[in-house]
Amino acid sequence: MWTNIERYTLIITEKPEAAHRVASALSKKGRAKRREEHGVPYYLAERDKKIVVVSALGHLYTIAEERKGRNYYPVFNFRWVPRYIAERGATQIRTWIKTISKLASEADLFIDACDYDIEGSVIGYCVLKYACGNKETISKRMKYSTLTKEELEKSYAELLPHLDFELIEAGGTRHEVDWLYGVNLSRALTIAARKWSGKYTTLSTGRVQGPALKFLVAREKDIRSFVPTPYWEIKAEFKINGSFFKAEYEKNKIKTKSESDAILNMCEEEKGQVEKIVVRRFQQKPPVPFDLGTLQSEAYGLFGYTPKRTSNIAQRLYLEALISYPRTSSQKLPPEINYEAILKKLSKVHKYKKLAKELLAKTKLNPREGTKKDSAHPAIYSTGELPERELHDSEKRVFDLIVRRFMAVFSKEAIKQSMKVHIKVNDHLFHLRGRQTLKEGWLHFYEPYVRSEEVFLPPIKEGQTIKVKKLISEDKFTKPPPRYNPSSLLKKMEETGIGTKATRANIIQTLYDRKYVREERMVVTNLGYEVLEVLEKHCPPVVSIELTSELEERMDKIQAKREKRENVLMDTVETLKPVVQELKEKEKIIGEQLSNAIKRAKLEERIVGTCPVCATGKLIILYSRKTGKRFIGCTNYFKGKCETSFPLPQKGAVRPHGRNCRGCGWPTVQVRIKGKHPWTLCFNPDCPSKKERRKK
Repeated sequence: MWTNIERYTLIITEKPEAAHRVASALSKKGRAKRREEHGVPYYLAERDKKIVVVSALGHLYTIAEERKGRNYYPVFNFRWVPRYIAERGATQIRTWIKTISKLASEADLFIDACDYDIEGSVIGYCVLKYACGNKETISKRMKYSTLTKEELEKSYAELLPHLDFELIEAGGTRHEVDWLYGVNLSRALTIAARKWSGKYTTLSTGRVQGPALKFLVAREKDIRSFVPTPYWEIKAEFKINGSFFKAEYEKNKIKTKSESDAILNMCEEEKGQVEKIVVRRFQQKPPVPFDLGTLQSEAYGLFGYTPKRTSNIAQRLYLEALISYPRTSSQKLPPEINYEAILKKLSKVHKYKKLAKELLAKTKLNPREGTKKDSAHPAIYSTGELPERELHDSEKRVFDLIVRRFMAVFSKEAIKQSMKVHIKVNDHLFHLRGRQTLKEGWLHFYEPYVRSEEVFLPPIKEGQTIKVKKLISEDKFTKPPPRYNPSSLLKKMEETGIGTKATRANIIQTLYDRKYVREERMVVTNLGYEVLEVLEKHCPPVVSIELTSELEERMDKIQAKREKRENVLMDTVETLKPVVQELKEKEKIIGEQLSNAIKRAKLEERIVGTCPVCATGKLIILYSRKTGKRFIGCTNYFKGKCETSFPLPQKGAVRPHGRNCRGCGWPTVQVRIKGKHPWTLCFNPDCPSKKERRKK
C-alpha cells in the first residue's frame, strides 16, 4: 500500500483479469501497480485520487441452511454465508474475503464494477454488504460492456449514483428459489437412494433441471415408440449437353414398391420433355448480431463446441477486451459503440484488412439488427482490439466467428437465383434443380461459415427433349424425431422460458455430470428415466414447464418492481411443502427404485458392446480380485458359456467409447491419462489396423 495513510477509492470487480484491466485503464499517473496479500492480488492506481482495485472470485457468498448438516429435509430456513462455510474445498475464499475486508477498512468511496447483469450485481452486492461491512447503500456503480480502456474511462467518469437494487433483488430471489428447490429435492432423492442401497450417490434435480430432463425423456419415448414405415424415392439421371444431372421425382415418398416399380417401367430409357422452367431470384438478408444463444448455437453447428464450452471461451475473450460482454440476450448494436472506430482497428489486421476497408468505404454504416433486446448490454461484437497472447485454436475460431459476424451485419443482401426445371417422362414429372449466387453481399464477409452449395445447370429451353440415362429407386424408412443435442436443448429451453442465458449451459452440463444423459446426441440413461419417473409420479409440479416458466416471469417482475421477493419465496415454500412430504412418505419405494437404477447405470458404464466371439454375451470392464488388474470379459463367462477376455491398460481411466473400430468392426474403449489427449483402443489382437501399424 502507499506509505502515507490516505483514504482511497475501492473498486470491486468480478474476476482478477477484470481488476487488472480496470486498474490499468484508470491509472493516469504511471502504470497500475500489482500487490498481493496472502495470494490475493489487487492493484494500486492513481487518477483524481488514489484507487485500489480488487476482485471477487465469482460468487464469494452463497446460501446455506440455518441448521448444519446434509442428512435431513425439508429445509426452508436459510441465510447467505461465505462459500467456505457452505462448500468443501472453498478454503481459498476465506483469505479472499479477509483481504477485501482489510482493503475496505481504509477506503472512503466504494464502486461496484462487477459485470452488469443479474449474477454480477448479486456478487458485487454481497461483497459490499458482507466483506466491506454494509457499504452497499453508499456504493456507486460502474456500467460497461467491454473492458477496453476507452469504455472503462467513460464508465468511471459517468458513475451510476447507486447499485442496481431491483436487479440485485431479482437475482438474489432467483438464487434463493433455486436453492430451495435444489436442496430439498436433491436431498430427498439422494437420502432415499442411500438408505436403500447403503451407498452414497449424488442425485440432483431442481426448478430448471427437472423440466430440462423432461424434454429429453419425452423425446426419448417418442423415438423408442416410433415405428418406421417403408417408402421409396426415385431419381432420374438425364444427359444434357454431354453432362449428367440428377432430377427428383415429383413425389418425395412413394408408399409401395409396386408403385415404384411401375414408375421405373414406364420411364426407363425413355425421353423426357422440358415442360416448364421456373427461375426465381431472391435476396438473402445478412445475419443479425450474436446474442449468447445464437453464438452458442452457431459454434456448436460449426465446431461442435458445447454451449458451456462456447460460453467459457467467450468469457475469456471478453476478459481480454477482445469482444463485448457475452452473457447478453440483445441482438442490437447501438451507434454508441462506434462502428467506424472498430472497423479501423480491424483494418490493421492482415486477415481482416480488405474486408474492413470495404465497409469503411460505405457512406453510412447501418447494421442489420434482430428483435431481441437487453437493457444492460448490446449484442456481442468485436472491440477491434488485438490479442496480447497467442490464442488457443478454439479461441481463435470463436474470435474469428464473432469478428466476421460483426462485419457481415453491415453488408448488403446476397442475391441468389434458383431454377426449377419440370421434365415430363410418360406423364411422370421430374424436377431438376439448380441454384447459384449472383451477388455475394454479406456472404463475402462470413464466407468460411456459410454452407452454400452451388448447382449450375446448362442452358435449357422449354420444349427441349432430354434422354433418361438411368433411373434410381431407393428403399428407405421414415425416421424418428432426432434426439436433442446440447445446442437444440438450449434452444428449447430458451423458447419455453426456462433458465436464463447465464444458467442454461450449466444445467445441460449437470445432466451429463449426474449421468442422466450420455453422448453428444443426448441419450437418456436408465438413471435419467427413473429420476424423472419418480419426479413425475410423486412431485409433478417440480417438472412442470409451465410452473418453471411462470416463476421466471415473476422474478422478471421483481426487477420491474411489479412483484415482491417475499411473495415469491412464500409461494415457493407452499409449493414445496406437500411435494417434500410426499417424497418422505414414499421414501422406501423411491429409494428402491432409484437404488436399482443406480446399479443399472453403473453396469451401463462398464458395458463395452456385444461379444464378437459368442455373439450373445456383453463385453464388460471387470476387475480381478486376485491380481487387482482390470480387463474386458464376457458376461456369458458367469454362465459357463464363454471365456473370452482381453487385457486393458492399467493406467488412467478406461470407459466404453460407444463406437466400433473402423478396421475390424469390434467395439472400442477410450483411455484417458492425466496430462495426455484421450485415445481410442481397439482390443482385438487380430485387428487389421494393428497389423498395418506393425508393418510401418
